[in-house]
Amino acid sequence: MDHPERFQHQRGLLRRLGAEVPGPMAGFSRLHHDALADGALATSVKELMAVVAGICTHCDDCITYHMRGALLAGATREQVLEAIGVAILMGGGPAVMYGTHAMEALDQFEEQLAGGSSASQPTEAP
Repeated sequence: MDHPERFQHQRGLLRRLGAEVPGPMAGFSRLHHDALADGALATSVKELMAVVAGICTHCDDCITYHMRGALLAGATREQVLEAIGVAILMGGGPAVMYGTHAMEALDQFEEQLAGGSSASQPTEAP
């Protein structure tokens, strides 16, 4: 899976869904923004928590979206890999398999962000 490409595709679908279902999506967008805002926990930690949830719930799109967000918020490779380890602890064998998806997303977004492409824009709510 090409995670940067998937992110762009999913972002377009989320915008379309927002236009088609504006009330619920506006509420979800506010929730997304508020839940990930810096507070007692840094945004990078919250994004890593979302990556772990994506792994444990087997949601590739969540892994893609929040991996990008975690890196843009300043999470390091080491932090991401430790978070994947926590997901494996909590999710067992299936989390191992989705952990490989997260590692692949990490590699791809690190490469993309190191290249200074348009993916380096700030995180945004769906």
